[in-house]
Amino acid sequence: MPAPDVNTDRLKDDLRRKAEALGFDVCRFASAIAPWTEGDRLAAFVEAGRHGDMGWMETTLERRRHPTAMWPEARTAIVLGLNYGPETDPRPELEDLSAGYISVYARGDDYHEVIKGRLKTLAGQLALRMEAEVKVFVDTAPLMEKPLAQRAGLGWQGKHTNLLSRELGNWLFLGVILTTADIPPDAPETEHCGSCTACLDACPTRAFPAPFQLDARRCLSYLTIEFAGAWPEEFRVATGTRIFGCDDCLAACPWNKFAKAAQEGRLKARAALQSSRLADLLALDNAGFRALFARSPVKRIGRDRFVRNVLYAAGNSADASLVSPVQALTVDPDPVVADAARWALGRLTA
Repeated sequence: MPAPDVNTDRLKDDLRRKAEALGFDVCRFASAIAPWTEGDRLAAFVEAGRHGDMGWMETTLERRRHPTAMWPEARTAIVLGLNYGPETDPRPELEDLSAGYISVYARGDDYHEVIKGRLKTLAGQLALRMEAEVKVFVDTAPLMEKPLAQRAGLGWQGKHTNLLSRELGNWLFLGVILTTADIPPDAPETEHCGSCTACLDACPTRAFPAPFQLDARRCLSYLTIEFAGAWPEEFRVATGTRIFGCDDCLAACPWNKFAKAAQEGRLKARAALQSSRLADLLALDNAGFRALFARSPVKRIGRDRFVRNVLYAAGNSADASLVSPVQALTVDPDPVVADAARWALGRLTA
């Protein structure tokens, strides 16, 4: 509960100013205790098997159903957004078939590291002022950030299921502070997609069975990042040169006409990750992989999974100069890598 002398309107204004000083683009407030239906939607998603091999979604399902299922004492959610928009539409980069495409969000420093320290700073100031408990979250705990963001008024979950803002487009990282303090909520946002289906039409694997629904098993972001095994043939071809993530549905959204390029220097693309040559990436051993992707979100999938992705891209490149490095990987110790190399070699020599 807030202290008797706390003016909550002034508190919210002060926190917004401090959030802006820390580099956040938006800071809004939502109730953490109000009922919602998003937990039922998540349960239906898992029951249908659309989470694929992400077993952690099933094991933490009950804790994900509602913010208070994870932390019963939580009363308020402070939701913050940090823009990571690219300088230009990244989709034309896919035309260079000798370069691997890395999702915009992963071209700079790991956003978890960029955001978490700032959240802790803001949360610490709130805790002192309100004499309240706080916890911070950046996409790693069983907390449904996007529904909270919609409830706080940052934006809405578009037909591609990602958060979409009228002011910032959909290139937006989220961070959440849960607190035991009671702070009046902001007005929620409503859906503004209308009849547009640009994001659904742009998906190269048709991963959306219906608007506002995703089947992760068909999503290239899931396949390149979360899935550890060998891919079905149709997805190996459909990935093109995408080797870590996929931005097609995000980049296609018309609301991005209001988006702006990221201002945070640590989130800007490194040159080495914006146009990475497939030939160089195929040569990566474990040490080389760790060195190239130090401080990057890419590092968490490891060399083997990453090189598997690069081999699928090589198989789609029609670049005869890749035959030799691909052939060398047909005897890779990792069986999935070796399988991907044989597939790519077959495509390159057909």
